[in-house]
Amino acid sequence: MNTSRMDFNLLVTLEALLAERNVSRAAQRLHISQPALSSRLNRLRALFGDELFIPGHRGMMPTAMALELEEPLRAALDQLRGVVAAARAFDPSRDRLVVNIAASDYMQAAVLLDFMLALRQEAPGVRIALRHIDPARLGEQMEQGAVDLAFLTPDLVAETLRFRPLLAERYALVVRKGHPAARRGISSQAFSELDHVIVSPRGGGFSTAADDVLESMHLKRNVAMSASSFLFVLDAVRRSDLAALVPARLLRNRTGGLRVLEPPIPVPGFAVSMVWHDRAHRDLAQRWLRQRLIDHVAAGEGQAGAPA
Repeated sequence: MNTSRMDFNLLVTLEALLAERNVSRAAQRLHISQPALSSRLNRLRALFGDELFIPGHRGMMPTAMALELEEPLRAALDQLRGVVAAARAFDPSRDRLVVNIAASDYMQAAVLLDFMLALRQEAPGVRIALRHIDPARLGEQMEQGAVDLAFLTPDLVAETLRFRPLLAERYALVVRKGHPAARRGISSQAFSELDHVIVSPRGGGFSTAADDVLESMHLKRNVAMSASSFLFVLDAVRRSDLAALVPARLLRNRTGGLRVLEPPIPVPGFAVSMVWHDRAHRDLAQRWLRQRLIDHVAAGEGQAGAPA
């Protein structure tokens, strides 16, 4: 095959189609129109002398040849990206970069929002796309290049991924300003008698580690409401007599209408790790971004919402 006139964008297109199995999603991933991607697919078919993809029930089904190409193509493109990245330093003031980050609503609101706003000044060409994290699919998404960086508790990090501890979080107790409980000290007994709203990330749960602590103290609280988002919880507390245990970092710049108290029971906190794939490990731009995020979190230590 004569490669002197080959458009290597076609190989990147094939990589995206193999990852997404869908023309619309692949076009979105490559930031091109669907007709432009369809045109590239026709050129790929001519190049390889194979249909490569045929219509299926849920998108495009790869042919046997396309499946045979998937692994060597990914390895070759990763190697090529590494050569290009190593050839020149990353200049945040000039270079352009798209980074796909998977994170919980807590991490997006408590850490990434401020980081992304600060980054606009230092690296105007860096665009960050946030998505909700799916721990079960994260390894596959990172291998395919759909996710570059993610944030998980250490126990959920797959052995195939690289990670670095990023932060340790504690919980604070919040009630609305003017709540009867805010006018006096909160004992463990009084805490258990409040009506609570909690976060259940998977939905449907009405207990957390705090309930295990209460049970060990022969106490039980009433969980009146369960939600999937901490931002929902803060709004619910502001508008009712509900109480909630929330991560302290989330309260930074969000204490309007709230009274922040020290929990009267020893509520276990949690750790968060930054996670990435081998394919992004040596990329200079990705390494720069990871270090900037580490620096951003370190600079904010001790500024989380403190008890009033």
